Amino acid sequence: MKTIQILYIFIAVILFLSCKEDTERISNTSDYDSYLQIDHQDKILKAEHELAFWNARIKEDSTQITSMGPVAQAYTDLFQATGEISYLKKAEQILQKSADIAAFKRENYWLALAQNYITQHRFIDAKAAAKIARAINDNKAATMVLFDVSMELGEYNNASKHLEKIADHNDFNFLIRLAKWSDFKGNLDLTIKYMEKATKLVEQKNNKALMLWSYTNLGDYYGHAGRIKDSYQHYLKALEIDPSYTYAKKGIAWIAYSYEKKPQEALRIMDNVIANSKSPDYYLFKAEISEYLADQTQKEDNIKDYKEGVDNPNYGVMYNVHNAILLAEEYKQYDKAMALAEIEINNRPTPQSYDLKAYILYLKGEYQQALNLVNAHVVDKTFEPVANLHIAQIYKVNGLLDKMEVIKEELIESDYELGPITAVKVQNL
Repeated sequence: MKTIQILYIFIAVILFLSCKEDTERISNTSDYDSYLQIDHQDKILKAEHELAFWNARIKEDSTQITSMGPVAQAYTDLFQATGEISYLKKAEQILQKSADIAAFKRENYWLALAQNYITQHRFIDAKAAAKIARAINDNKAATMVLFDVSMELGEYNNASKHLEKIADHNDFNFLIRLAKWSDFKGNLDLTIKYMEKATKLVEQKNNKALMLWSYTNLGDYYGHAGRIKDSYQHYLKALEIDPSYTYAKKGIAWIAYSYEKKPQEALRIMDNVIANSKSPDYYLFKAEISEYLADQTQKEDNIKDYKEGVDNPNYGVMYNVHNAILLAEEYKQYDKAMALAEIEINNRPTPQSYDLKAYILYLKGEYQQALNLVNAHVVDKTFEPVANLHIAQIYKVNGLLDKMEVIKEELIESDYELGPITAVKVQNL
């Protein structure tokens, strides 16, 4: 049965590709091959040096509060360089202790802790920490973090109020949040406009760290807009600043896979990324490419590697969405998947969380319940292509074909963002 299913997918992909033969080639291996030779060792050594230096200043049985902030930052840097979750948890422990005992600028430790929680997808905890920081000092920094948390929690009215409070069109931190708000509202042109303005500001100041972040975010947004060449150039700009930056390499891999239909090149890039980072979700990307290649063995191997990676209690809820989809799509374990979806809704009641539950209901065959859920919590509340695909699938099985066709027309424009495998699902609606 699996062999037949793989054959059907392979034929569908070939048919889909027949319409894509004239796709413009964007990437060139000579542009980025040298970056694939760069590992994260320099970053790791630098962070380890900082850690050793500041740890040496923390005397036994002494708080040494001024040293604890840099120690937490060093652990955070190590997490970003390696993807090793234990470093993020160590940073959390240091920040929690610092926030509890600090006598001076205590709000900064609470805000850093809130950002740590956001990375862990512990958004309710992040909101509590940010509110403590605001109670200590109701400043712009606290408002910015509260905006970030409100967006993650689906508290969009609160997010709007926080955004108004920090409005300043000449401020980078405001502009990137205004861009995020515009993206949420479905206005991609405005999103790009504000991100471009924010990027110019940090370029003028030659702030390398913020330039790196800005280039990759612009790369993503350009990709969503179908501006693939601009997307590619901005990932390269990021690699010029940091040749080891895995996020930019993954962005180029996605262009090779989704736009240029060069899956083997995408796999080559991702092998380099995985060699330098332990983030489990990279294996899911490789599994998708393997499915595209109709290589079931490689797909299963990558899923196995993903499952081994996330089998670590330190990850907490970070991979609940990925795990739920995997359980439902690959293993038909709908009850386990649904339990994770309910946790997501409790922790993060966004349209995307409700979409996850509705999609599982759809896969389970509970079509009317899925329809009721998307109508109540997803339709017209998000512009994410994946959520819209799920809505269209649910409309179709419920006989709402006119509504389904409207969404299908919109989704065809998002085939690059969705990827070849998912784009075939759109064609088959």
